[in-house]
Amino acid sequence: MGFDHVKTNLEKTLERISLAAERVGRSPDEVVLVAVSKTFPFEAVEAAAAAGQRIFGENRVQELAAKVETATEKFEWHLIGHLQSNKAGKAVRLADMIHSVDSSKLAARIATAARDLGIVSKILLEVNVSGEKSKFGLSSSDVKSVAEAIMAEESLELRGLMTMAPFGASELESRQIFSTLRGMRDVLETALGVALPELSMGMSSDFEPAILEGATLVRIGTAIFGDRN
Repeated sequence: MGFDHVKTNLEKTLERISLAAERVGRSPDEVVLVAVSKTFPFEAVEAAAAAGQRIFGENRVQELAAKVETATEKFEWHLIGHLQSNKAGKAVRLADMIHSVDSSKLAARIATAARDLGIVSKILLEVNVSGEKSKFGLSSSDVKSVAEAIMAEESLELRGLMTMAPFGASELESRQIFSTLRGMRDVLETALGVALPELSMGMSSDFEPAILEGATLVRIGTAIFGDRN
């Protein structure tokens, strides 16, 4: 499988990001593209890197490790998939940011691993805004208490929140979910007295509605690399 299409797809995606940002008076620079290379070989990462992309997202720690070890140049790696507590140490070593912290237990494991490594781990809290049983993430009512526990950990830096809209949701439904997450972040900033600049929301099918509602990190794979097997 060749990856000649990646450069063109990446350019089109960045153009769409710019247009969506401009629609609501935002600078395109406020929106960071995380190119989700999960399940694709390292050649796909190289094709995107050759076109200027530097930030990549992976779902699984094992696949993240394989790609980090293969890379000969410095990229920024984000772990965006569900993280099991027993893999927290490895994730902290490999990922520049972890988007999917969904319990105080996991946060504590990450904090311990980061402390042992002498680093501060950047994390996002994953919130299950839609309340879907099949999705990971904190319930809205638990976000504040978990955030407070994270704030007490010197080896953690809480950067913001992450969510996913339901698969097949309409643009209106997606915007409502993304708007809810933004509102939740704003309330949390006031309650904790800290800045939480990041909102990780929006994927290939719904990144434009996410940007209209304030997304700062969009996690896009299919629109850049193509359909997964």
